[in-house]
Order: sequence, then C-alpha cells, then structure tokens
Amino acid sequence: MNATTKTDAPKFAVQSRILHWLMAVMLLSMLFIGVTMVASLGNYHRLVAIHRPLGIMILILAIIRLINRKFTTLPPFLPTMSARERRISTATEKLLYTLMIAMPLIGWAMLSAGHYPVVMFGSVHLPPILPASPALYAFLRKSHTVLAYLLFLTFLFHLSSVLFHTLIIRDGLLNRMALWPTRSLKPEIEAAVETNGVSDTKVNS
Repeated sequence: MNATTKTDAPKFAVQSRILHWLMAVMLLSMLFIGVTMVASLGNYHRLVAIHRPLGIMILILAIIRLINRKFTTLPPFLPTMSARERRISTATEKLLYTLMIAMPLIGWAMLSAGHYPVVMFGSVHLPPILPASPALYAFLRKSHTVLAYLLFLTFLFHLSSVLFHTLIIRDGLLNRMALWPTRSLKPEIEAAVETNGVSDTKVNS
C-alpha cells in the first residue's frame, strides 16, 4: 500500500493556512460589499471607501501567497480525488489566483482612467497607473464587473467542491487547511485509492 494512504491527512504549512483564511475572509467581505453597493445607493460612498483599500489588500495578500507557495512544500492530493478532479482543482486554483491579482489591478486602472483618487486611508492615495480616458474607464468598468461575476462563480465552485468532499465523501479534505485540531481521516479513504486508480501526485503546478 502506498505510504500516502495512511489515515492522517497531510496539512498545508501553518503560514499557508493562515494566509488562506485571511484571503477567504477578505474575498467574502469584498463580494458582500460589491452586492450591497449595487443594491443600496444610500450607502454607496461609504462602501466604496472600504472597497478600494480592501481590493489593494487582496492584491498584496495574493502576491504574498504566491511567494509563500513557491517556497513551501505542498501536501499531495488526497487519494479520493480522481485524476480529473485533480486537473480541475489545479485549474480552479490558477483561475482564483489570476482573478485575485487581476481584479484589483483593473480596479486601480479603472479609477486612474476615470481620474478618481485611489484612497487607501486618510490622506494616503495611490498614484494613477493610467492616463485619464473616459472610453478606457468605461471598458475597464465593464471588465471589472464581468470578472467580479467570474470570481463569485469560481469561489462558489471551490466552496461547493470542498463541502462535497467534507460532507458527502467525508475524506477530510477540509482538514488540510484547518487551523483547528482535526480528527483522522476515515479508514475508507484507503479503498478509494483502488477505486480511483490515481497516484499521489502533488499539487505543485
């Protein structure tokens, strides 16, 4: 039997787990703020004042996560995940990273093109990264909206996949990112190796 079919699920490094949950909180907050901005014009300006610096914080955290990922040993996929699931998981993760970096940059560029200040806090403003252009502003605004929907759908897909493995397959997938003590995987996980016929390839993509 392969050594990685033991009942203890290998976890991500502590710093990776902390960064993961920080990003999750930020993304959920950003998505909630975005929906509220569309639905409530009364609080629009107050929400925008939170939305802009939060977007830059997500950009910074995404870059930190990429650097941490490069210098951190990643745990292997669980044997309950088929080869197809592993490819989809890798593609979804790459898409999430791309969106987490692209969206704040597009938002920053959009505000620059619209000649709006990018206020972080108080008198601290970020410099414009594009010249003022109404046409470019309109294009980037539309792009920002489309990518926001894509990020929301990708996030939901990622969350539903984790819940499926946690609640239905019950293979302890969530335990890999847990900051709290978790119990061992179910013994049935070993049988899944033969069912899926997959190798213990690591997620170093």
